[in-house]
Amino acid sequence: MRLQNKVIIVSGSTTGIGKAIAKRCVQEGARVVLHGLEKDWGADTLAELGEGNAILHIEDITSEDAPQHLVEKALHAFGKLDAIVNNAAWVVSSNIQTTDLAFFRRVLEINTIAPFALIRAALPHLSETRGCVLNIGSVNAWSGEPNLLAYSVSKGALMTLTRNLGDTLHRENGVRVNQINPGWVLTETEMIRKREHGLADDWYKYLPAVYAPAGRILWPSEIAAAAIYWLADESGPISGQVVDLEQHPFIGRNPPKDTSTIK
Repeated sequence: MRLQNKVIIVSGSTTGIGKAIAKRCVQEGARVVLHGLEKDWGADTLAELGEGNAILHIEDITSEDAPQHLVEKALHAFGKLDAIVNNAAWVVSSNIQTTDLAFFRRVLEINTIAPFALIRAALPHLSETRGCVLNIGSVNAWSGEPNLLAYSVSKGALMTLTRNLGDTLHRENGVRVNQINPGWVLTETEMIRKREHGLADDWYKYLPAVYAPAGRILWPSEIAAAAIYWLADESGPISGQVVDLEQHPFIGRNPPKDTSTIK
């Protein structure tokens, strides 16, 4: 059990990557605070993890008191806090024409400022346990797809936050901060998004090789497996690192000219 007796907050964990990370944390011996907006999905995830292994908190992550509520839930239920996973995010399409200032601020509030606020709220308790932070970013942080402007900028800012705090918090508080940048992952919400974009239900079976040289895109469980290393003591003193988890070094993220193979 690589996370035996650790207590971990996983934001955005009622579905997708966050849910997969929470499940893997419990399998590795941790107890988790689940978080999200979807009460039904949250209840299903809580039941799946089992009594005593997890608790659920439903609240908008950008609410002023949400970070403190999550920390208090962890302390009240489990008595300490060893790690936080900043996974909650708004994956939303936009370009320079469709990104007005209010929209841009909202994306940054969810994807960059909220993780910072949760780190601040958790820091006194993570310092006591010499714990860690794992931020979940995106390979789009490097430049981003043409229609993921605001999202990509928010993840780039999160990456800088990780680098900065990975240095200062490790030296001053003994708290490690690292980040995973997943590539294209087949989550429940990604399935829904692509259907809303007009693709067929089985779109993921017909991807150009430039996006999926292995013949498929990533699974949430594969991101979760990588997350355990950064949450476990075995990652030792490593801090301030950003790791891309994708099949290819596709930094520009520009689509191929021929996308006719996507149904």
